[in-house]
Amino acid sequence: MGKRVNAFTDDALGNMDATAIAEAIATKKISAEEAVEAAIARAEKANAELNAIVIKMYDDARKGLQQKAGGALRGVPTFIKDTDGITGYPTQLGTGALKVKPAKRNSKFVNQFLSTGVVNLGKTTLPEFGLICSTENERWGITRNPWNTDYTTGGSSSGSAAMVASGVVPIASANDGAGSIRIPAAICGLVGLKPSRHRLYGVDGAEAMPVQLVHQGVLTRTVRDTALFYAEAEKYYSSARMPKIGHVKHASKQRLRIAFFENLPETKTANQDAETYKTQQETAKLLQSLGHHVEQIPFPLDVEIMVNHFLNYYGFFSYMMSHWPRLALKGTVDRTLLEPFTTGLAARFKANALKLPTSIRMMKKIGKESEKLFHKYDVLMSPVLSHKTPKIGYFSPQLSSEEVTKRAVDFASYTGLNNVTGAPAISLPLGVDSEGMPLGVHFSAPYGLDQRLLELAYELEEAKPWRFIYNA
Repeated sequence: MGKRVNAFTDDALGNMDATAIAEAIATKKISAEEAVEAAIARAEKANAELNAIVIKMYDDARKGLQQKAGGALRGVPTFIKDTDGITGYPTQLGTGALKVKPAKRNSKFVNQFLSTGVVNLGKTTLPEFGLICSTENERWGITRNPWNTDYTTGGSSSGSAAMVASGVVPIASANDGAGSIRIPAAICGLVGLKPSRHRLYGVDGAEAMPVQLVHQGVLTRTVRDTALFYAEAEKYYSSARMPKIGHVKHASKQRLRIAFFENLPETKTANQDAETYKTQQETAKLLQSLGHHVEQIPFPLDVEIMVNHFLNYYGFFSYMMSHWPRLALKGTVDRTLLEPFTTGLAARFKANALKLPTSIRMMKKIGKESEKLFHKYDVLMSPVLSHKTPKIGYFSPQLSSEEVTKRAVDFASYTGLNNVTGAPAISLPLGVDSEGMPLGVHFSAPYGLDQRLLELAYELEEAKPWRFIYNA
């Protein structure tokens, strides 16, 4: 029988979000040292149940407090997903098959993340190379959902989601190549914004890829924490390709044209289960009650065609990491230790390698077709996931690659499109299933209009406040 893991307690952090903790530190109600020590104590207790940390950097965090760091989030404890380089530590990417040397320097994104003032306590778990929807691997074990430890946290930002949802820290880094911010956000009851492409520094080296799918970001419990992070992060770096977000502090008075999708037949990929579809309908009614124009439309794309080309491209990722690791990862890989899903995905690419240019072209074409919807609508709404949170084992990497692929496609069909287009998308915890597990609702906007999603998120958060583990 699973249990709920509630790390919130009567310490320096209390029930505060990142914004409140930063304000408490700035006004000397608590010290940064007290905040960090409270988070370390929470991490040690909760991680025994959740298995979300792969490298602890507590001493580094304590030493870092002696430096006079700036940023509006100064002193707020955090964790960084183990996909990014941190000086002196290896980047293990969720696999025991990879052998790499410790990083000589921080990645560009890590420096941007730390520029906001957060204090890093360590690195968090992910599935092998971040390719699957759940962290359940032989090397690192199982990362469990703090709402109920029988269930997955989703992936691939599994450990970061577990640390934030349980209350260990209020914010953690995450990234998203096919939904890896939004999936764990939906499953763990968090706010998960996949920003517009180039909004933040990307994964080092990803700019060389023909389609830059992976977007950096964060997981938080409140909209204002996500908004504050982006306001601070763009002080360090912002792209000239789009307008700055600025510090979004409240909802907009503008009423939006919002479309949400009809449910597909049960024989089709991305068919929603009854509880997921009900959450969509309830959210549509809520939006209408707030004065927005809401319209239900048929799903505009052939999901199966899109998925086929997406998997070919993802297979290219897997093949590069498993067969060309010195080029892709600056390390070596023992392929005998790789999981069946990784090797199966790589084999899929090898068998279809000549089709890669076609897949890239088709992905871009489908992406452009989908963007035409924004000529008529301001925001598109869908589920994050097609069905309720599965239990541990549903995405076991020891299942056949074909079975895991089928399950993943059926589960997470809605999220990958925004990685192709580069447009922003956010998961908000607006539903609860019959097992008491969170259900996320997905909103996307045109490229560069991340601000629109944050403003809408503020409005929905106020209209239907979401639950936290400490008050559920």
